[in-house]
Amino acid sequence: MRPTAPQILALATVLAAGTLTACGGGGAGDKNTVRIAFYQETDNKITFRSDYLKLVAKKFEKRYPGKKVDLVPIQATQQDYYTKIQQMMRSPKTAPDLVYEDTFLINSDIKSGYLRPLDNYLADWDDWNQFEPAAKRAAGAADGQTYGVPDGTDTRGLWFNKKLFKKAGLPQDWRPRTWNDVLKAARTLKKKLPGVVPLNVFAGKGAGEATAMQGFEMLLYGTGKDPLYDPKAKKWVKGGQGFRESLKFLDTVYGEKLGPDEDQVVDPNVTTDVVTQLLPEGKLAIALDGSWLSQNWIKTGGKPWPEWKETMGLAPMPTQHGEAPGEVSMSGGWTWSIPRHSDNPDLAWKMIRTMQTKQNAVEWCIRGSQVAVRQDVANDARYQKSMPGIKFFTERVQHTHYRPALPVYPQVSAAIAEATESVATGDSSPQAAAKAYDEQLDGITDGATVAK
Repeated sequence: MRPTAPQILALATVLAAGTLTACGGGGAGDKNTVRIAFYQETDNKITFRSDYLKLVAKKFEKRYPGKKVDLVPIQATQQDYYTKIQQMMRSPKTAPDLVYEDTFLINSDIKSGYLRPLDNYLADWDDWNQFEPAAKRAAGAADGQTYGVPDGTDTRGLWFNKKLFKKAGLPQDWRPRTWNDVLKAARTLKKKLPGVVPLNVFAGKGAGEATAMQGFEMLLYGTGKDPLYDPKAKKWVKGGQGFRESLKFLDTVYGEKLGPDEDQVVDPNVTTDVVTQLLPEGKLAIALDGSWLSQNWIKTGGKPWPEWKETMGLAPMPTQHGEAPGEVSMSGGWTWSIPRHSDNPDLAWKMIRTMQTKQNAVEWCIRGSQVAVRQDVANDARYQKSMPGIKFFTERVQHTHYRPALPVYPQVSAAIAEATESVATGDSSPQAAAKAYDEQLDGITDGATVAK
């Protein structure tokens, strides 16, 4: 991770400022205040999460007279956010009462002892039966206990600009069947529309987990069964044929100049730039990305773009050669967790329950362009009609994959990002990058690896 100077300044500002109170005073040690730490995007215009939390905080304070909510937005890149909340949770003096945990990191934080199990609370909560089993597992640990309540999930696919496709003579109902179909369309766009980036697949260390999950793993999981971790052998899979083929795809994209230039690839802000600049401004034709992008384009988003509904099309990401089931998606999401050093765990649990009334859960999924993890929310008419594309991304759930829920996954993810960046920038061949990944993987997992 190579944060830019403005990002470092943003994080430093958060560290110095401490908390930002939304609905009342108080903080660590105040038994009448629930202190909530959450991720805030670096773009100040993106306020859907904080706006939602302020709304729920008002409801909470009305329901529980005398209780206050202290919102602690942490404005930073996602990688810096992870670091900050871990620093906060280490000490009773700084630990929040409630923290927004990416499922990408939750098992690492469980192993580090930062979070407390919620099973005693969940046992008396009827709404827990509404949650999809896969979403529940994403917040669980090897000890069989649950450490978070998910507020939504996500799926991934190919966003494409139908107007640019029309100009290039490509179908506006595009549905590629193989990787070659994706590359063929990108080559046509490059030839017919100079100045437009044909295809973005995240491939830089600066984008962190987006590179691993939105980019590389969307390729890797289209090459065969259990390509990253073998659950039967309980071992991580070395960079075999599927791994190398995925790197070769990136080598083709960036070698043929079908993707962004090198400066954009390695820029930590690339994930924001894609959604707030490149796509709305018609500078990018195809983006392999997530279900949440449209939350930035609605009226309350960071880049209001009314035309997106008519401009953007959606297609599933195909498997390498069209193998069954013919498409690939990855899913993650975030959970609300209670730190082990929380002063007010019971009050924090009441806040989770307030967030997860059906009404509030529907509100969040609509505001945050979330794929519902609750059956009652998924069946809600308001949710189903909330936004173009919600049906498409909800349908991807049946063929989606979840990352290995193991504590070392963040290190594996970082090794993947390093391998992809070395290929995208031309520093390594796919073969050399796969070999370097294997060596890192052995070190990360103490040799608990298997070749496929």
